[in-house]
Amino acid sequence: MTHSSANSDLLLIASSEKDADLYYATRFIAPDPFVFVQIRGRRYILVSDLELDRAKKEACVHGVFSTSLLAAEYKEKHGKACSFPELILWFLKIHHVKSVLVPGNFPVQYYVPLKRGGLEIRYKTGLFFEERLIKTPAEIAAITQALRATEKAACEAIQTLKRSKIRGRKLYFQGELLTSEVLKKIIHRVLLEEGCSGEHTIVSCGQHSIDPHDQGSGPLYAHQPIIMDIFPRSQETLYYADFTRTVVRGKASPELKKIYAAVKQGQDIGFKMIRHGMASKKVHEAIQGRFAQLGFATGVKDGRMQGFFHSTGHGLGLDIHEPPRVSVGNDVLKAGQVVTVEPGLYYKGPGGVRLEDVVVVTKHGCRNLTKFPRKLEI
Repeated sequence: MTHSSANSDLLLIASSEKDADLYYATRFIAPDPFVFVQIRGRRYILVSDLELDRAKKEACVHGVFSTSLLAAEYKEKHGKACSFPELILWFLKIHHVKSVLVPGNFPVQYYVPLKRGGLEIRYKTGLFFEERLIKTPAEIAAITQALRATEKAACEAIQTLKRSKIRGRKLYFQGELLTSEVLKKIIHRVLLEEGCSGEHTIVSCGQHSIDPHDQGSGPLYAHQPIIMDIFPRSQETLYYADFTRTVVRGKASPELKKIYAAVKQGQDIGFKMIRHGMASKKVHEAIQGRFAQLGFATGVKDGRMQGFFHSTGHGLGLDIHEPPRVSVGNDVLKAGQVVTVEPGLYYKGPGGVRLEDVVVVTKHGCRNLTKFPRKLEI
């Protein structure tokens, strides 16, 4: 649907800890679902007594209501207890609301009874609040802070790799076999110390690295590519960082060095082309074209996709993947958007390479928020 949230009365029911649109609307973090309504531009939330006092202090809304108090008022007026949907319908009726706009992921368990109760419900897919696309200076600062924590974790991981000993083909650290799991624990420890939480962190080595979303497991090997893709969330602001580096402990093969140089070139093309008004498709196609010129083909080979077969990047903020996509779609970049630039090449034999930085789109170019160096051999 193409309905706009700008001039509509709105209804959301979710946990703001998990739903970025609800957190964006309220700036209130809660693990359990609560009700948000926007009526003629004014924003209200309906919460349990457990969250009532905290919500009054922290939520950026015009009013906070107790669901238990509302339920008591309903019972006194109607002579019977009410269900949760009946409570919502009553609140909306009091405020003369007959129609609401809801997000595309609105819970069906509430949609059906609310609809049956006479409420007109329209829905909107994609970002519910389109203003989320353009980041404020405070949002950019929050993303940058998460990135600094991520870079600190990556630095510790790389220092561990540097201090590791090569025995045969495998890496050992402080006398113990160094594994993907060990390195992820180091990364997650540092992230926690820096106020961030990491999930599904990728530390993939060798043939694991040819699958972009293989999280990696088992021993880490010398002279093989190790992809570290770290995308934590700040526990304070809920904004994400996203970061990838590919390194080799030891000596990279000549073929892998060529792949790395190509990916680095591809990323540089993205940095040079990204600006306000640029069609993201052009950025993606320019990188694809350069890879092809350098002899790095993309397609099915030996029964699997190889080459460059994912998007160049994506928006970043309260969700790890937000619009716009820097890919084959029709998105046009706008100043103030924050996007990743993460080309990659993946081949059986030499392995995979991906590099990822986060940039802010500006009127005449882009500003790189990532400060971590790009170096293959360590």
